[in-house]
Amino acid sequence: MADTANSAPISRNWGPAIRAALSNPRVIIGGGFILFLIVLALGADWIAPHDPLAQDLMLGSLPPVGMNGTESGYWLGTDDLGRDVLSRFIHGTRIALTVAFTAATIAAVLGTIVGLLAGYFGGWVDVVVSRLIEIWMAFPAVLLSILIVAILGSGVHSVIFAIAIIDWTRFARVVRAETQAQRNNDYVTAAEVLGFSRLAILAGEILPNVLWTILGLFTLELGLAVVIEAILSFVGLSVSSDTPTWGGMIAQGRTIIYQAWWVFALPLAGLLATVLAFNQLGAGLRASFDPVMQR
Repeated sequence: MADTANSAPISRNWGPAIRAALSNPRVIIGGGFILFLIVLALGADWIAPHDPLAQDLMLGSLPPVGMNGTESGYWLGTDDLGRDVLSRFIHGTRIALTVAFTAATIAAVLGTIVGLLAGYFGGWVDVVVSRLIEIWMAFPAVLLSILIVAILGSGVHSVIFAIAIIDWTRFARVVRAETQAQRNNDYVTAAEVLGFSRLAILAGEILPNVLWTILGLFTLELGLAVVIEAILSFVGLSVSSDTPTWGGMIAQGRTIIYQAWWVFALPLAGLLATVLAFNQLGAGLRASFDPVMQR
C-alpha cells in the first residue's frame, strides 16, 4: 500500500500549528529578538539617543555606564571620535536588516523558480541548471561577493545584488531535489490526468509541499546575508564610511580594541546574536509547521 503521507498534498488545520509555533521557545526567543531589531531599525531616528555621525573629540573613547570616566547620556560609551556607540549600533541595524531581507527575498524567489522548473521538467533543463549551480557554487561566496561589489562599486544596492546573485543557488539546489521527489507522487499524477496546466501544478500542488523547506532556507539565508554585509562593511566595500554599519564598527573597534574594547564588542555581539536568532526562528517554525518533521 502506498504511503498516503507521501502520495497526497498537504492539507491541515493551521490553528494548532500556529499555537504550537507561538509556544515554541525557539520561535519566541528568536522571533522576539528579530522583532526587537526590526523595531530598532524602523525607529532608529527616534530611538537613538544621539546623532550617529556627530563627533566630539573631547568625548572620545568614553567607557560604558558603570565604568570609571563615563559620561551621562552615553550608555555604551563612545568611539575614538566621540561618536555614540549605541546610536551607531541602532542605525547599523537598519542597514543590516535592509540588506538581509531584500537580498534573501530576491535569492529565494529566483532560486525557487529555477529549482521548481529544473525539478519538474527534468531533461536538458535540469542538466543546464545543475551544471550552472555546480559551477556557481565552486566559487567561495565571500570572495565572489567582494569581487562583484568591487566591480559594481560600493553601496547598498551593490551589496544586495551581490548576495542575491550568489545565494540563489542554495535555494535552487534544495528546491530542485524536493520538486523531483514530489513530482513522482500520486497527487501530481492525478493533477496531470485531470488536465491541470504545468504552471498550476507547480504553483498549486508542488510549491505548497516545499514551502516550509524554503522558509527554513530563507531564515538561514537572512543570517548569512547579515554576515556577508558585515564582512563587506569591514573591508570598506559596503556603504560609505560615514554610514554606521556593524562591520564598519567592528573594523574601527579592532584598531582601538585595547583603548576602547566596547566599540568592537557591541556590534560583534549583535552580529552573533542576530545570526543565532534567525537560525533558531527557522528551526522553530519548521518544527511547528513542516509535516515531515512531525511524523
